Amino acid sequence: MLNEAHVAQDGNEARRAALHVADRWLADRISAGWGLLTGRPVSLYAASVLRIGYGLLYLVFLLREFPHRDEIWGPGSPWTSALADELFESTGWVSVLALSDSRAYFELCYVLALVTSALFMLGWRTRVMSVLFAVMVTSFHARAIFMTDGGDNLILLMALYLVLTACGRRLSLDARRNRRKSASADSGPRALGSPHAGSPLTRQLRDSRTTLVTAVHNCGMFLIAAQVCLLYGSAGLYKVQGSTWGNGTALHYALNLELFRPWPALSNFVDERTLVIAIAGYLTVLLQVAFPFVLFGRLKYPVLTLLLGMHLGIGVLMGLPLFSGAMIVADAVFLPDRFYLRLADLCRRLVRRTSGPGPVRAAGAGAVPAQAARGGVLGSKRRAVLPAERKATHDRPEAASPQAPSQGGS
Repeated sequence: MLNEAHVAQDGNEARRAALHVADRWLADRISAGWGLLTGRPVSLYAASVLRIGYGLLYLVFLLREFPHRDEIWGPGSPWTSALADELFESTGWVSVLALSDSRAYFELCYVLALVTSALFMLGWRTRVMSVLFAVMVTSFHARAIFMTDGGDNLILLMALYLVLTACGRRLSLDARRNRRKSASADSGPRALGSPHAGSPLTRQLRDSRTTLVTAVHNCGMFLIAAQVCLLYGSAGLYKVQGSTWGNGTALHYALNLELFRPWPALSNFVDERTLVIAIAGYLTVLLQVAFPFVLFGRLKYPVLTLLLGMHLGIGVLMGLPLFSGAMIVADAVFLPDRFYLRLADLCRRLVRRTSGPGPVRAAGAGAVPAQAARGGVLGSKRRAVLPAERKATHDRPEAASPQAPSQGGS
């Protein structure tokens, strides 16, 4: 009986020790996850590239469709306001364009969308502009959801996600303004400040705001990355289920669709390369299915390069530049900040090499070195005569000969 009690006691102690180790491991993992979420904002350069890319894409899209704006979104669109209202009732979409059928109101909204896209791209008052950009993209998308090629679907999702991110801290006018403020504050005299500036409550509120902004930014970047992974993974799995992708003929049929043949001669030239078409089809499926599984290693760089080539091919061969551009910009979320810093450093080096040495400064009066005397000794008290002065003396002979000393001088 005594041995059984000892054995039971040892078993209880072992279980308690195992539970303690498991609790400590779980607490460490939770603490590490919380530190990753709130410690610092991640991928600030990637967020800025997304802001610049989607702002530029939508600005170019609106400018390109400017001659056709009335037929797509305006009062003259075949998709009338009544049809749009019926769709809104069933889907829950909203649009500021549906508030009025006035042409002046529509033109005002269009100009506002252009200005908002430009300012969002430049990063001016990014917090406010990100919200306005999301509202404009949502409004134009919902007003004529069947009138575009579908490339603005991804821009719509990314515009909503970018509202959560701190996408104006790098490569923006806001960042430039903040740097100037910091430089002026560091160079100027230090003020004592108000008595409440350093109070514990103020510091706590400031720290809480920083933690909240960091957590929301990191969650927004995670949503963007998850959205891209879901997009690639689902597209690859759908392709696997199709017979045309299995036998390698899917791209052949895509190249022969009249709706997606902006360059018929180029499409026919590519379609004649049967083996290349089959390899490209299999490679497309492989890249899309494997994409979510290669993001945590160096293999993602060649995969992203191949995806870049795939999207460029789609944009050129099928005439879908907006969709291709949106996907290329979305892939930038997986590049770390050190990649963008090294890329900027490489660009600066290339600029220095191509620009060559700096311009040689013209020799002036202040740039003439000390002249040597007749005997070759530097530092002579005799003043160096410049060529311009020598020419002046030849023009004025009376100044060339020294004056005779006065007779009464000693």
